[in-house]
Amino acid sequence: MKILPKGLITVGGPLIALLLVIAIWAAAVRWWDIPPYVLPSPALTWAHILADLPVLLDGFRQTFCTFLLGFALGAGAGAGFTFAVIMDAVPWVRSVLYPMLIASQAVPIIAISAALTIWLGFGLAPKLVIVALVVFFPVVVNVLDGLGSVDRDSLNLVRAMGGSRLGVFRHVKLPATYTPLFSALKLSATFSVTGAVIGEWTASTSGGLGAYLLQANSRLNTAGTFAAIAFLALLGVVSFLMVLALEYLVTPW
Repeated sequence: MKILPKGLITVGGPLIALLLVIAIWAAAVRWWDIPPYVLPSPALTWAHILADLPVLLDGFRQTFCTFLLGFALGAGAGAGFTFAVIMDAVPWVRSVLYPMLIASQAVPIIAISAALTIWLGFGLAPKLVIVALVVFFPVVVNVLDGLGSVDRDSLNLVRAMGGSRLGVFRHVKLPATYTPLFSALKLSATFSVTGAVIGEWTASTSGGLGAYLLQANSRLNTAGTFAAIAFLALLGVVSFLMVLALEYLVTPW
């Protein structure tokens, strides 16, 4: 029996599953005669997407930009990775701030979104902070675990060979963070899309899929709601694949 190529299974499997979900969805709407305002059919949702495609594409672009900037900020450029490195290098910083970091995760992000809007105003800034906060904690925790799992014999060997503190970090500690870092980034990629939507709900002045979703809900436009959900799901898949591609580039092995 001939085995299907791995690439075909990777692409074809999810596609078949998606088509099966759509078929079950369409059959359920028709079988139970569900009104469109309760659950629109796939055909009605697709028709709404085509009719409102320019607005949905513009909302996708705005939400994607918010996600991308906030994700970069929370993951490494200004927060998560750097914070984890500092906490690993300075033990007393870790002992003081790590419990506070864990406690902060008990506060729902939606609870502080309004306060961020008051402090930072409407616009891009509070949305970026919300997305960055969603990414921040998983990155810090996973990178810290990676730094803490470095083999002590390897560290002692590099130091005995005259390696500086920077050299030890670059050649021994940094490679140990790759796997846990990308695990956190892949997990955060989809969560940060939710953060972008929350930011658009509370601080948006220029649209986005979050604002589109609110408008559709307020008008009881269920087809519009499902259209926005479809584009948000697409954004989540795109964000995950971007992190996956970056992982392959950084860690080709």
